[in-house]
Amino acid sequence: MSVKENFDQLNYPVIVIIGGGFGGLRLARKLSGKKYKVFLFDKNNYHNFQPLMYQVATGGLGSDAIAYPFRKVIGPLPNVAYRMAQVENIHPEKNSIKTNVGEFSYNYLVLATGSATNYFGNAETEEKTISIKSIPEALDIRSLILQEFEKAMLLKSDNDKRKALNFVIVGGGPTGVELAGAMAEIKTTVMPSDYRELDPALMNIHLLNAGERVLETMSEHASAGALKFLKELGVEVLLNTRMVSYNGNEIKLQNGDSMFAETVFWAAGVKGQVIRGTSEDSINKSRYIVNENNLIHGYNNIFAIGDVAEMTSVDFPRGHPMVAPVAMQQADRLAKNFVNISDKKPLLPFNYIDKGSMATVGRHKAVVDLKYYKFKGFFAWYIWMFLHLALLIGFRNRFIVLMNWIWSYFSYERAIRLIIRPYKSNRKGVKIENLKIREF
Repeated sequence: MSVKENFDQLNYPVIVIIGGGFGGLRLARKLSGKKYKVFLFDKNNYHNFQPLMYQVATGGLGSDAIAYPFRKVIGPLPNVAYRMAQVENIHPEKNSIKTNVGEFSYNYLVLATGSATNYFGNAETEEKTISIKSIPEALDIRSLILQEFEKAMLLKSDNDKRKALNFVIVGGGPTGVELAGAMAEIKTTVMPSDYRELDPALMNIHLLNAGERVLETMSEHASAGALKFLKELGVEVLLNTRMVSYNGNEIKLQNGDSMFAETVFWAAGVKGQVIRGTSEDSINKSRYIVNENNLIHGYNNIFAIGDVAEMTSVDFPRGHPMVAPVAMQQADRLAKNFVNISDKKPLLPFNYIDKGSMATVGRHKAVVDLKYYKFKGFFAWYIWMFLHLALLIGFRNRFIVLMNWIWSYFSYERAIRLIIRPYKSNRKGVKIENLKIREF
């Protein structure tokens, strides 16, 4: 009897998990061998290791190094199946979901849809900037950076070259800081070797942050260390600087100033990805309101975990941080609670254990916050690399990433400098000479 026949003959309650991120995939694996028939739905056929996406965007890694096919993970699990589908609607009254490939029923539903880029309602910013929440977007960024280099090679005046090589990153969280640091290393390592006719001094990287410090979710020690590292790498960090609008050529700031930028990367916020169908009072802004068992408010068989779940408490009045450890720990607890449901035992409450946070800025430049220790620099950088290698799914991916890191470490270069698909900008034809250009 084939594995598929075994799966089809399972007479267990059906759990549908929507989203194959850190939380959804972990829950599916934890439910392997349990008395449930589990379906994992995702619009992509791969798990995306988002913490290393900025390295794909800057040519340090190929996209296949951080993506891992769901079927490779799900295949050996006897009671778990994967379906590639875009979930469009939830029908709680019918215990079913509507997808682009049909309708599916469930006994229990788990929403692990993660987060999306938050543009705070600014449609123009969404159209003109590039975010870094998916592998296609990371590949677009890589192409655009290299295209701007190639464009600068053809320009005559240094002023025009400086405009083409003026990059702005909006958002001083981990994504913005890590992307800025990686781009600064391109300036110091790639440009002198690949673009010898360009003066590296013509390339400028600006990091705009609306808050008083970068990495605001981390300690002041980590923020100060990251700021110091960024400045050492030549990144101009503008704190207390909020971008109001961007038309494709000109950034307008809240203080009334403006600056020219052909290329703007948006890393200023995220929001939960909710799916239509649940009641309005089950959602607060862009997150499902859940209780201590991750049950969505108003439902007894629909759960939410990870970025899209808002579980408030005395310690987390606005919900848990939207980071991978929260999603994975909630998946672990929910898996145990599903076992308790089948054994007719009470559900256990979720309690988040914060094991620390970290961010990297560049070679030998990282910051780590642990419960009792905070450190930065060389040792923190190695801790960051070790942890990310350990969290990657699949031996092949770990091996590829490790080999790329070793090569980059000794060669001082980012090897995957390929424009596979040219990026087409959405900028309108604004006349540059009429703009008020900020001088840096």
